[in-house]
Amino acid sequence: MQLQGIQGPEEEEEEEEGKHKPLAFQETKKLPINQNEWEGYFDESGHLVKSWVFISSIILDRGLDLSVRSEAWKFLTGYYPWSSSRDERLMVEGMRRKNYESLAKMYSKIQPLLEMEHRGFSQVRRFINSDLQRLYTRDAQGQTRVDKKQMEKILLLSYVCNMEAEYQQGFCEMLLLFHLLAEQEHEIYCLFQFFLQKTEHSCVMNIGVGKNLIMLKALIAFMDPTFAKHLEGKGTQVIQSLFPWFCFSFQRVFKSFYDVWRIWEVFLIGKPCRNFQVIVAYTLLQTVRDQILRENVGGDDILMLCGNLVDLDADQLISEACSTYDRLLEHADKGTEMIALGVLAVYCVKVKGYTSPAEQQEALQSFAKFGDFVISPERQKPQKGHKSQ
Repeated sequence: MQLQGIQGPEEEEEEEEGKHKPLAFQETKKLPINQNEWEGYFDESGHLVKSWVFISSIILDRGLDLSVRSEAWKFLTGYYPWSSSRDERLMVEGMRRKNYESLAKMYSKIQPLLEMEHRGFSQVRRFINSDLQRLYTRDAQGQTRVDKKQMEKILLLSYVCNMEAEYQQGFCEMLLLFHLLAEQEHEIYCLFQFFLQKTEHSCVMNIGVGKNLIMLKALIAFMDPTFAKHLEGKGTQVIQSLFPWFCFSFQRVFKSFYDVWRIWEVFLIGKPCRNFQVIVAYTLLQTVRDQILRENVGGDDILMLCGNLVDLDADQLISEACSTYDRLLEHADKGTEMIALGVLAVYCVKVKGYTSPAEQQEALQSFAKFGDFVISPERQKPQKGHKSQ
């Protein structure tokens, strides 16, 4: 099955040498982990013989081949325990299926009541149907790739089970990629839910997106004060208007679904640092930075330039973003303090309105959960496999 690309590119010319370079093509592209290599990571009982550190590092460096991505993502999302054997995973699979069937059965019973008594449910259903109507779900031969009724059911279940996250435009596009990755309905639902949880709901508008935008603004101010001053002079909403990058987890900037899966699995492993999605957004902005400064581009035109960043290669972007992170680490001594204080200041004043030292201390405890590019370079690691290497 051929997976079609999403958009077409527009590249900016490089103006300044050695600094703020646009994404450059890699001379050689490393081969992803294929089926034979992946199977070699397990012993005869199905236990992983490679450590989490090894596997996450090699995924960051090379990525996963499509032939192993479906199974590997079950480990990355937490669907399967890292320490499980083959037989234990069969039991987990059965448990996931049974739990989903029970959830779906309960939902079918309360659905009529939700439609009559819960106005938000009916509104969300209309939003989902509208988004699904616009969603292209055919392959190159014109064959239907996914069942839209099944997608509607999964999205409504997701909403009913987590109304705090709500439904937002783009979820149906994200779910499509899980639909293409997994075969069974319970797998699609669980992988989608676990992805949101594992990435700390980074793409959810009323949970993670606002935090991402705060960190992005602070990161620009720390890494590139000249650019930050220009953006500030063009209005306070320039950075905030970049929210679609985070809401779609950058899905619309890539040339194919393969590229989207590639960067999402990097977000799942939490390497090279937590909140890597903010480093990625900063790296994207740097590709148009010189043109913005040279031409004194204003707010709406800045957003247009950013919107034209499409048809990108994920390996290129990941490589460039890792280089950005390396530059941040070069300032590690002052970076830890300044990034923390910079994000905290924005968080205290603009988000919570805190002014007193006591209130700021309270905010610091909340900030520590997400403001850690340098403070905590790696997420808490999952339990290692049966053996380590």
